[in-house]
Amino acid sequence: MKPARLLLVLMTLIVAATAAASVAAWWWLQRPLDLATARVELSIEAGTSPREVAQAWVRAGVQTEPWLLYQWFRASGDARRIRAGSYEIEPGVTPRGLLDKLVQGDEAFERVRLIEGWTFRQFRAEMARAPHLRPTSAGLDEAQLMAAVGLPGQRAEGRFFPDTYVYSRGVSDLTVLRRAAHAMQRRLESAWAERAPGLPLKSPDEALVLASIVEKETGRPDERGRIAGVFVNRLRIGMPLQTDPSVIYGLGEAFDGNLRKRDLQTDTPYNTYTRGGLPPTPIAMPGLAALRASVQPEPTRALYFVARGDGSSVFSDDLAAHNRAVNQFQRKTP
Repeated sequence: MKPARLLLVLMTLIVAATAAASVAAWWWLQRPLDLATARVELSIEAGTSPREVAQAWVRAGVQTEPWLLYQWFRASGDARRIRAGSYEIEPGVTPRGLLDKLVQGDEAFERVRLIEGWTFRQFRAEMARAPHLRPTSAGLDEAQLMAAVGLPGQRAEGRFFPDTYVYSRGVSDLTVLRRAAHAMQRRLESAWAERAPGLPLKSPDEALVLASIVEKETGRPDERGRIAGVFVNRLRIGMPLQTDPSVIYGLGEAFDGNLRKRDLQTDTPYNTYTRGGLPPTPIAMPGLAALRASVQPEPTRALYFVARGDGSSVFSDDLAAHNRAVNQFQRKTP
């Protein structure tokens, strides 16, 4: 075969092979990846190279050759745009779709809901149950945890805002707690800036303590402002707050669900029957409505309230009227 003809044949073969490779590559990019399980999850740390990302996906359960994924990442021109984060893929995802997800930062998220009126102990228990949340704080005591979230020297109770928090899978629980702590700081500062004049509260911290009591005492949202008004009236005249939730908080794990007369007479820093003024710390995590009610209480002459048993309360201006309400709704006597 003449040299010129041989060169033509070789060039033809090269072109054909290149075309075939291009068709094969196009077909592979459009074809759904085989997965070892119904859902494959992967957390990519910052600084992970594209080659390591490709290898990690294969180890996680993407059934293809890691060099194929890596070459696709490189050929696309987007290899260096892959973002760190927690990702999840399901059957049907193609190599092209996988890379799009990584470049867009289309992460898999989870949620944890922290409820108004919960204590810090309940918050930590819920965080421990939250899915795919790394328990970095598990070995920390309260002081160490508060330092880790940027509030050194403060007590934890009342310092975290109750809300629903969305987080990336694999993130540290301290990240969520920091967000909750900063959210409470912002909302408390905002509420304090809008406080009514003449309140018997010296600081935002005192407003936070009062808000936690209002949160625990409220049976119906529409009564929150009036309940705050009762406690503000008592503070103004130096009357003990006499709030059962604070007493219960002071009993801690000794409380068995039944508040007895002896509990009301046993002095603790949180017994608002034996001690005047506010307790030393919040007794729960108040929500935004309780914060606002504590600094903008409803004007009222009432000094007492008692639960009807249906979630609502009877408010009284004097002790005689209050005793009648107690007899009617608590003792069930005329």
